[in-house]
Amino acid sequence: MKTIEYRKDATVFSSHEKAAESYDFILEETKAEHVFYLNEICEETLLSAKARGTGISSRPPELLEKKMREGEAVIAITRDGRWAGFAFISSWENGKYVSNSGLIVAPEFRHTGLAKKIKRKIFELSRKKYPEAHIFSLTTGLAVMKMNHELGFEPVTYAELPNDELFWENCKSCINCPILLSKDRKNCLCTAMLYDPKKNGSAVSDF
Repeated sequence: MKTIEYRKDATVFSSHEKAAESYDFILEETKAEHVFYLNEICEETLLSAKARGTGISSRPPELLEKKMREGEAVIAITRDGRWAGFAFISSWENGKYVSNSGLIVAPEFRHTGLAKKIKRKIFELSRKKYPEAHIFSLTTGLAVMKMNHELGFEPVTYAELPNDELFWENCKSCINCPILLSKDRKNCLCTAMLYDPKKNGSAVSDF
């Protein structure tokens, strides 16, 4: 793999949070060549959801491949070419809303601070591609909620989320979907959080 000097749109982060180890990660917007990692990303996402027993909805490989090819995702790779992390964005209601989804870190690289780097990078990509959009997040994870808060997200009711039926279709593969449907999509175990660009302006909080 080429070094960072030859990848003009990449960002390198070093982490020393894991005992006795440190890693150099290359974080960049995805392109066609990253489809190579697709199966590994899909498999680890499924395994992670099963292991934690949390409400992670699955995404078809075809969708993730499309996101990769269109540059609507962020990938983290080690200098020796191993996949380390991933996240993607989706737009709803003609770009009025954008979601940051599918944040996953390979087991080997968890607890290194990489998730924060990916979260910030996918947030910045969302702001670049959809500067006027409201960015929202649905999550059961406290760590993700904390990262969202640091970026300027605020808790909101489900009524402030998109009405797009395609968006809610994604919840059908989540183990908590029966709860969502029983409450007429007004509430579930996930916490809804929203970033309003009009309230936050161009400022981005530091991690």
